[in-house]
Amino acid sequence: MKKIEVLGSGCPKCKQTARIMQMAVEELGIQATVEKVEDINEIINRGIVATPAVVIDGKVVFSGRIPTLDEAKEALKRE
Repeated sequence: MKKIEVLGSGCPKCKQTARIMQMAVEELGIQATVEKVEDINEIINRGIVATPAVVIDGKVVFSGRIPTLDEAKEALKRE
């Protein structure tokens, strides 16, 4: 099962990113969890400087922008 984390302060862009990642999971029919990480210290400790950021199984795949649904699906297929 894939672990998808959306890192950000909980702002509208971060929430939209989490929704897009959840839609991508559902459309692809894969098993994955989508978690939001809003603890600013944890985000900084991971070296993220621009949010929203998406981490799939420990690898940063997007940072500083909202991915499109197609980009999200491609990232899930790759990782």
